[in-house]
Amino acid sequence: MAVFLQNHFTWILALHIMAFISWMAGLFYLPRLFVYHTQVKSGTEEDQRFSLMEKRLYKQIMTPAMIVTFLTGGVMAVLPHSVDWQSIWWWVKLASVLGMAGFQGCCGLWGRNFASGKNTHNERFYRCVNEIPTVLMMIIVIMIVVRP
Repeated sequence: MAVFLQNHFTWILALHIMAFISWMAGLFYLPRLFVYHTQVKSGTEEDQRFSLMEKRLYKQIMTPAMIVTFLTGGVMAVLPHSVDWQSIWWWVKLASVLGMAGFQGCCGLWGRNFASGKNTHNERFYRCVNEIPTVLMMIIVIMIVVRP
């Protein structure tokens, strides 16, 4: 199996990058939807439309993309000579990816709160947290490309 995976490393990497881009697109867009969602009255048809959009984005795009990102990343990480386990870059990248998954979990909670009419955050809050995935993505890319 290891030989098969080594021989198809570039395909696994390509799938990993595509999944990561899809995951990031969702993480960029969902908090923006929350910003717009704060501007509508709870219980209205528009409120329900936003909740449906948020739920579909989360469950049909973000979650599968996150899973594929983790699976392909895990496969690449266990292949011989792909990760220098002594280097700090690997651990910073891993912590950032786990932070990204935690952020997605928070987004899921916020989306459920909107859907149940229990949102407690204002537009400014969602505008601020919308920057978190950008910062984490920058750290991840620097760790992978530069490997400081």
